[in-house]
Amino acid sequence: MSFSRIEDNVTKRIDAILERVRMAQDADLYYYNQPITELRGGARVLVRGREMGMFASYSYLGLIGHPKINAAAKAAIDKYGTGTHGVRSLAGTLELHQQLEDTISSFKNAEAAITYTSGYATNLTVVSTMLGRHDYVFSDKLNHASIVDGCMMSGARFVRFKHNDLDDLQRRLEEAPASATKMVIADSVFSMDGDIIDLPRIVELSRKHNAWLMIDEAHSIGVLGATGRGIEEHYGMDDVIDIKMGTLSKTIPSVGGYVAGKKDMINFLRHASRAYIFSAALPPAQAAAANASFQIILEEPERMERLRANSTQFIEGIKSRGFDTLFTETAIVPVVCGTDELAYAMTREVQNKDVFVLPVVSPAVPEGLSRLRATVTAAHEPDEIEHAMDVIAEAGKKLGVI
Repeated sequence: MSFSRIEDNVTKRIDAILERVRMAQDADLYYYNQPITELRGGARVLVRGREMGMFASYSYLGLIGHPKINAAAKAAIDKYGTGTHGVRSLAGTLELHQQLEDTISSFKNAEAAITYTSGYATNLTVVSTMLGRHDYVFSDKLNHASIVDGCMMSGARFVRFKHNDLDDLQRRLEEAPASATKMVIADSVFSMDGDIIDLPRIVELSRKHNAWLMIDEAHSIGVLGATGRGIEEHYGMDDVIDIKMGTLSKTIPSVGGYVAGKKDMINFLRHASRAYIFSAALPPAQAAAANASFQIILEEPERMERLRANSTQFIEGIKSRGFDTLFTETAIVPVVCGTDELAYAMTREVQNKDVFVLPVVSPAVPEGLSRLRATVTAAHEPDEIEHAMDVIAEAGKKLGVI
């Protein structure tokens, strides 16, 4: 006797997503989950048997494959093996973890730091641990999904303010009870648009309304500031963020996330945040690689200079070719295409010319603003950037985007 599941909402959701995937695949417009076979230099990869220029990487300073980082990871494996003995609270803490957290706290000008096994888990656990029922959390509308999920999981009153509109944030803070516990959360660099939060104003409002301030620096470490220390250095401000969150998987070529701040808060998170208490520790190689990466950012400031020059070249060049890049100021450059279909078609045309870019479509971005989410790194040469822009422009003209 065969079993036939009654169609329910779960089945409908599965079917809806799979139908969307199938339609893209049938139209030769599906470009997600492509395996990279090998790295060929800082900005070239082998994909589907073809060498392509990589313009979708989070490795903003081009640190993936750096010999000092690789050597640190290999040495950690030789000394500790490939895993740990459990969660950090029990048998999982290595000297490497403490070294990494000391490095992060120094790099971020904070009293202490704590690390987690993913950036997503970091936001989820920190927000939901710090806040609870009857509290208020104020979140920029374009914040990363992990922040949104952490806000919802916390049970706090979840208030979203218009993107980088701090007048709107002010109105919403004024509407909250003065006696309520409040937290304001924003990305430093927004992952789909590449623009930067107005830190001075958001600090002013947070202090005026006695609100904790949490800033996600996933895309600003190694990108903002004279020495790559992030958004506080970018604005010339000193230790004004209460909860300094970042990842170890973008500019830092490892995996994991961290929070830096006051010792008491960090100690609280070690004993109360579920992703620390119930998740296995970072593997030795990843902790060592991350630790070495922070040191190299400071040792090789020329990478920051190249990244800034390459970002300016790409932003100005792609705009001069007729594309809308919204308000980006960083290495994340949205190349607006319009419809989902145009973003997919642009990807096909560009990848067929061996430039690796990827589409971002609704609902990840608003309808009508689907785009190529292009990124540049310190590893790109100026002629590689010019070639990529020419290829994108040729596709844009062919498809009527420009």
